[in-house]
Amino acid sequence: MTGLPFQDRAKAGQRLASALARYRDQPDVVVLGLPRGGVPVAYEVARSLNAALDVFVVRKLGVPGQRELAMGAIATGGVRTINYDVVEGLGISGDVIGLVVAEEERELERREQLYRQGRPRPAIPGKVVILVDDGIATGSTMKAAVAALQAQHPARLVVAVPVAPPSTREELGPAVNKFVCLFQPEFFRAVGEWYSDFRQISDEEVQELLRRASERIVTRPPDTSPHLAGSQSHPV
Repeated sequence: MTGLPFQDRAKAGQRLASALARYRDQPDVVVLGLPRGGVPVAYEVARSLNAALDVFVVRKLGVPGQRELAMGAIATGGVRTINYDVVEGLGISGDVIGLVVAEEERELERREQLYRQGRPRPAIPGKVVILVDDGIATGSTMKAAVAALQAQHPARLVVAVPVAPPSTREELGPAVNKFVCLFQPEFFRAVGEWYSDFRQISDEEVQELLRRASERIVTRPPDTSPHLAGSQSHPV
């Protein structure tokens, strides 16, 4: 026993699902996982909530020579975010940013085709979207995903992660309707520090989880409560 809060991504997803129980069996809920590491977490959330699962592809724009340091991110739908504090602080030129963006756009398209296997992107307008990752570090990737999804007009957007810095809630701010995080340590350096098993997830594993989710039949309990036709309510 290491004393770390999370054993692995699957166990973290099961715990996160408990915190999202109010969304169980709601017909307009869709769970989106950020690949690759967010998909095993999202799979457990979707399974527990009896909700549809899909993937939402985002790519971090890493600083050349320091790829783990994000200077921005891109997401499905042509959304791009730039961290100007990093760019200006390191004197990164527009040409360099353009080269990194072009490289990551190619990888984003490759993953879209690989993971979808011809399946259409999920319908977002009017849906309650639960966006899941295995954790948040700099926030660049999550902010790009949130911006891309808000442009598609979901009814509500919930960001749910096992671990993130304390500043994350304020940074996401009004862009999301709800932020769910199980653990927000005061001293935060990297997401992987809080997992006993934080091995890299392969494209094949992502494909397998998406395949298994697509084969699972989502069932809804009968609605026997009296209500006006067409009226719905959702917790925030």
